Amino acid sequence: MADAAGRLTKLAEEVLGAPLPVRIRAWDRSESGPPGAPTLVIRHRRALRRMLFKPGELGLARAWVAGDLDIEGDLYAALDLLAGLIWERPDGGGSQRAAVLRALARPEIRAAARELLALAGAPVPPAPPVEEVRRRRGPLHTLRRDKAAISHHYDVGNDFYALVLGPSMVYSCAYWGTGEDAGAFTLEDAQRDKLDLICRKLGLREGRRLLDVGCGWGSMVLHAAREYGVRAVGITLSEEQATFARKRIAEAGLADRIEIRVQDYREIHDEPFDAISSIGMAEHVGRTQYAEYADALYSLLKPGGLLLNHQIARRPVVDEEAYRVDEFIDRYVFPDGELAPLGRTVGQLEDAGFEVRDVEAIREHYALTLRRWVANLEEHWDRAVRLTSPGRARVWRLYMAACALSFERNRLGVNQVLAVRTPDAGDAGQPLRARTWHPAAPGA
Repeated sequence: MADAAGRLTKLAEEVLGAPLPVRIRAWDRSESGPPGAPTLVIRHRRALRRMLFKPGELGLARAWVAGDLDIEGDLYAALDLLAGLIWERPDGGGSQRAAVLRALARPEIRAAARELLALAGAPVPPAPPVEEVRRRRGPLHTLRRDKAAISHHYDVGNDFYALVLGPSMVYSCAYWGTGEDAGAFTLEDAQRDKLDLICRKLGLREGRRLLDVGCGWGSMVLHAAREYGVRAVGITLSEEQATFARKRIAEAGLADRIEIRVQDYREIHDEPFDAISSIGMAEHVGRTQYAEYADALYSLLKPGGLLLNHQIARRPVVDEEAYRVDEFIDRYVFPDGELAPLGRTVGQLEDAGFEVRDVEAIREHYALTLRRWVANLEEHWDRAVRLTSPGRARVWRLYMAACALSFERNRLGVNQVLAVRTPDAGDAGQPLRARTWHPAAPGA
């Protein structure tokens, strides 16, 4: 079994048809690959069995979450180098998994595959890590199934989220400063500015009524009530979030202005609202339910009311019907979550009757936000493990770092869409010039 790393490197390069961009250290302490490159540490032969029984990202994810696989060196650099093995290509051409499976069909590669089987040991698939969502039954996006999916992601402990998110307790893209003061911006500054930006886009002021769909730990409704004097309703499907938000609101002395409910957006039958914010929630709605989501929010607004829909978008693919959710994200992070291209989201809001007034792309801001969250997690790693589990902490580190790169490389985007339930008379109540662009050229 000597030099397992060398044998694995040779096999990987035969299958991929290109040099392996990272170094490998195997369970027998052998090493192979480019000196100075990030090192893929295969701690146990079990990692190979996981990848053999589930070729592609799910096998890699299981090995990572179980601790059978690790990375030494710059995590971001390693993930960037391995991007072709992990992510789908933005042109819709599939991931490297398809190329690997095609290569394994070639006679000269099958011998190498047999060697990999020998290296992997006992031909028994290891059980998935306990952090993996098990088989789900029934139709997507029923009230019950959506509540279970939300619970998987959010009910992992408020103390864990406080450690990762920091004092703001905002779990969505922050809004970072520019110019000379950008370097002094803290995560809390950037999250405060994001909440304030949304309040200003929605034209909030004393006496208005706000609905925050997917209110999280209450940060948006708290900011809106405290700074703009609104009355607010926040809804979430997470019991833990609701408990935490109610406590914050009581401590702030705003319980007479804010109500937190454990409720689905499909269950709201209140009098109309002046404004609705939906910040990082629509990713959970799903393709089959999005029209109902848009219709529901439209019906909950007064004529002239505003919606701010803050939502992650993926790049369009050639065959949209063939698009599949990333297996790692679906099994370990956001069960049943689905991303859509920006154009589809805007189209469905328009189909519901909204007039879309503004779209602001803030993709780079999310990369900065995620890197801060990863830094918080790494700084408090031992406590994060105690609060959840080693596997859960590893899930979060991988998912946030990989997502940061996806936003940086334009695989993912995030957009704030401002839409109005414009009255029949046509007056949307919006300023003629709502945005500030780049400064004019000298002499213009």
